[in-house]
Amino acid sequence: MEQQKRKLTRGQLERLLSQRLQSLYRDQLGHQPSKVTCQLFDEKLAVVLEGAITAPEQLLASNGQVALAEQVRSDLEKAIEPQLKALIETVLGVPVLDLLINAALITGRSGMIVILGGTPEVSNPETISKVKR
Repeated sequence: MEQQKRKLTRGQLERLLSQRLQSLYRDQLGHQPSKVTCQLFDEKLAVVLEGAITAPEQLLASNGQVALAEQVRSDLEKAIEPQLKALIETVLGVPVLDLLINAALITGRSGMIVILGGTPEVSNPETISKVKR
Protein backbone atom coordinates (compact mmCIF):
# COMPACT_ATOMS: atom_id res chain seq x y z
CA MET A 1 0.00 0.00 0.00
CA GLU A 2 2.86 2.35 0.79
CA GLN A 3 4.36 1.77 -2.68
CA GLN A 4 1.07 2.69 -4.37
CA LYS A 5 1.23 6.14 -2.77
CA ARG A 6 4.83 6.63 -3.86
CA LYS A 7 5.34 9.67 -6.08
CA LEU A 8 6.66 9.18 -9.59
CA THR A 9 9.91 10.76 -10.72
CA ARG A 10 9.72 13.67 -13.13
CA GLY A 11 10.83 11.40 -15.99
CA GLN A 12 8.24 8.75 -15.16
CA LEU A 13 5.50 11.40 -15.04
CA GLU A 14 6.60 12.86 -18.39
CA ARG A 15 6.67 9.39 -19.99
CA LEU A 16 3.25 8.49 -18.58
CA LEU A 17 1.80 11.72 -19.92
CA SER A 18 3.43 11.13 -23.34
CA GLN A 19 1.90 7.64 -23.55
CA ARG A 20 -1.55 8.86 -22.50
CA LEU A 21 -1.45 11.73 -25.01
CA GLN A 22 -0.55 9.30 -27.82
CA SER A 23 -3.51 7.13 -26.81
CA LEU A 24 -5.86 10.11 -26.66
CA TYR A 25 -4.90 11.21 -30.17
CA ARG A 26 -5.32 7.64 -31.45
CA ASP A 27 -8.71 7.22 -29.77
CA GLN A 28 -10.12 10.65 -30.65
CA LEU A 29 -8.59 11.35 -34.07
CA GLY A 30 -7.85 7.84 -35.33
CA HIS A 31 -4.24 8.92 -35.77
CA GLN A 32 -1.39 8.29 -33.35
CA PRO A 33 1.58 10.67 -33.37
CA SER A 34 4.83 8.80 -34.00
CA LYS A 35 6.47 10.37 -30.94
CA VAL A 36 5.30 12.55 -28.06
CA THR A 37 7.82 14.36 -25.87
CA CYS A 38 6.81 16.10 -22.64
CA GLN A 39 9.03 18.39 -20.56
CA LEU A 40 8.06 19.95 -17.23
CA PHE A 41 9.32 23.42 -16.34
CA ASP A 42 8.06 24.45 -12.90
CA GLU A 43 4.45 25.49 -13.57
CA LYS A 44 4.72 24.92 -17.31
CA LEU A 45 4.68 21.91 -19.60
CA ALA A 46 6.01 21.75 -23.14
CA VAL A 47 4.75 19.00 -25.45
CA VAL A 48 6.05 18.15 -28.94
CA LEU A 49 4.09 15.71 -31.09
CA GLU A 50 5.95 14.26 -34.09
CA GLY A 51 3.86 12.92 -36.95
CA ALA A 52 0.78 14.64 -35.56
CA ILE A 53 -0.87 15.63 -38.84
CA THR A 54 -3.70 13.33 -39.95
CA ALA A 55 -3.98 11.83 -43.43
CA PRO A 56 -6.90 14.10 -44.46
CA GLU A 57 -4.90 17.19 -43.44
CA GLN A 58 -1.87 15.94 -45.37
CA LEU A 59 -4.03 15.25 -48.43
CA LEU A 60 -5.54 18.74 -48.35
CA ALA A 61 -2.15 20.41 -47.90
CA SER A 62 -0.48 18.40 -50.68
CA ASN A 63 -3.29 19.33 -53.08
CA GLY A 64 -2.90 23.07 -52.58
CA GLN A 65 -5.60 23.39 -49.92
CA VAL A 66 -3.22 24.57 -47.20
CA ALA A 67 -5.66 27.12 -45.76
CA LEU A 68 -8.36 24.45 -45.48
CA ALA A 69 -5.90 21.98 -43.93
CA GLU A 70 -4.91 24.62 -41.36
CA GLN A 71 -8.58 25.29 -40.60
CA VAL A 72 -9.23 21.56 -40.15
CA ARG A 73 -6.23 21.33 -37.78
CA SER A 74 -7.47 24.34 -35.81
CA ASP A 75 -10.97 22.87 -35.53
CA LEU A 76 -9.57 19.50 -34.42
CA GLU A 77 -7.44 21.20 -31.76
CA LYS A 78 -10.47 23.11 -30.44
CA ALA A 79 -12.55 19.92 -30.39
CA ILE A 80 -9.95 17.89 -28.50
CA GLU A 81 -8.86 20.68 -26.11
CA PRO A 82 -11.24 19.78 -23.23
CA GLN A 83 -10.01 16.16 -23.28
CA LEU A 84 -6.38 17.30 -23.43
CA LYS A 85 -6.87 19.57 -20.41
CA ALA A 86 -8.65 16.85 -18.44
CA LEU A 87 -5.96 14.28 -19.25
CA ILE A 88 -3.11 16.61 -18.30
CA GLU A 89 -4.85 17.58 -15.04
CA THR A 90 -5.46 13.93 -14.17
CA VAL A 91 -1.90 12.77 -14.86
CA LEU A 92 -0.09 15.77 -13.32
CA GLY A 93 -2.52 16.37 -10.46
CA VAL A 94 -2.62 20.14 -10.99
CA PRO A 95 -5.09 22.36 -12.87
CA VAL A 96 -4.45 23.56 -16.40
CA LEU A 97 -4.80 27.34 -16.56
CA ASP A 98 -4.02 27.77 -20.24
CA LEU A 99 -3.35 25.48 -23.19
CA LEU A 100 -1.67 26.88 -26.30
CA ILE A 101 -1.50 24.59 -29.35
CA ASN A 102 -0.03 25.08 -32.80
CA ALA A 103 0.94 22.80 -35.67
CA ALA A 104 3.24 22.94 -38.67
CA LEU A 105 1.69 21.11 -41.60
CA ILE A 106 4.97 21.00 -43.52
CA THR A 107 6.96 19.24 -40.77
CA GLY A 108 4.03 17.27 -39.34
CA ARG A 109 4.77 18.52 -35.83
CA SER A 110 2.39 19.94 -33.30
CA GLY A 111 3.35 21.65 -30.08
CA MET A 112 1.67 22.62 -26.85
CA ILE A 113 2.60 24.99 -24.11
CA VAL A 114 0.58 24.31 -20.99
CA ILE A 115 0.40 26.78 -18.12
CA LEU A 116 -0.28 24.87 -14.92
CA GLY A 117 -1.89 26.01 -11.69
CA GLY A 118 1.00 24.60 -9.67
CA THR A 119 4.10 22.45 -9.88
CA PRO A 120 3.30 18.72 -10.13
CA GLU A 121 4.47 16.65 -7.18
CA VAL A 122 7.31 14.32 -8.04
CA SER A 123 9.75 12.27 -6.00
CA ASN A 124 12.68 14.30 -7.36
CA PRO A 125 11.47 17.95 -7.35
CA GLU A 126 15.01 19.27 -7.79
CA THR A 127 14.89 18.08 -11.42
CA ILE A 128 12.12 20.54 -12.29
CA SER A 129 13.71 23.91 -12.91
CA LYS A 130 12.83 26.82 -10.66
CA VAL A 131 11.18 24.69 -7.96
CA LYS A 132 11.06 26.82 -4.85
CA ARG A 133 11.70 25.03 -1.60
